[in-house]
Amino acid sequence: MNAEVEAVIGRIPQLRGRKVVVEPLGGGLTNRNFHIECGRERFVLRIAGENSGQLGINRRVEYACAQAAFAAGIGPEVVAFFPRRRAMVSRFVPGKVLAGRDVRQPGILRRVVESLRRYHEGPVGKGTFSVFKTVRKYYADAAKPTNPFPPEIDAAWEILARVEREAGTPDRLRPCHNDLLPANFVHHRGRVWILDWEYAGAGDLFFDLGNLAANGSFKREDEIRLLKLYFGKTRAVDLRRLQLMRLASDMREAMWGFLQMQISKLEFDYQTYALDHLDRFLKRAGRMFD
Repeated sequence: MNAEVEAVIGRIPQLRGRKVVVEPLGGGLTNRNFHIECGRERFVLRIAGENSGQLGINRRVEYACAQAAFAAGIGPEVVAFFPRRRAMVSRFVPGKVLAGRDVRQPGILRRVVESLRRYHEGPVGKGTFSVFKTVRKYYADAAKPTNPFPPEIDAAWEILARVEREAGTPDRLRPCHNDLLPANFVHHRGRVWILDWEYAGAGDLFFDLGNLAANGSFKREDEIRLLKLYFGKTRAVDLRRLQLMRLASDMREAMWGFLQMQISKLEFDYQTYALDHLDRFLKRAGRMFD
């Protein structure tokens, strides 16, 4: 156990003075995560990346949204929050961490939608999120001589401007997660828990749906099923908006990757991540707008 982790654990009332077993958890692309076992209790300690504020993450807003998710019964309990140490401790949620193929299964997707809608229908709470503002900020912050963008970037910006014009503004803001990777879902005893509320804030529920479709590699029939599960029916206008936000999601991920190349100290191939999402954005846009 390193000194940073030990200092945080020493400040947690449930763990102070007790024997704990700490193991690192893999899979994080921004933060460092640790599994803590203390008797029969299990927790997850997350220490935020040093420069993660440049990604638009407000840790106090994240804490508030995580608490709202717990109150809604779809997120783990947060037992400690130490903003000065960039640390948050939540109860460990047992179950199966989902993959894209899992989320596309009708039964699992229904449970994902049930959890997501429960959060969307709650109070708006703290923080706001706009994918288009976020993408522009990521691009501006990542634009350095040492980090040249690929030549396709100009075409990508023209397409994104078209997406933004067509999408317009949402009818009203809803509390949203805004980072619905399959790995942020845990399925346990007929319920899907949603983890990692870093990017949460009031926004467009269709971004959550499009983001889910993008990260889950949904086919058209999966998108139609998602809308039917969420709204009880599938309207052409809703399908179009979901697909526009799916494009915006891939552009967000691309710009996120380019910015992470500049600021992250984790060992991860952010360049390939960024280029893969940019390529996916351009190919899908070509099919939608041709």
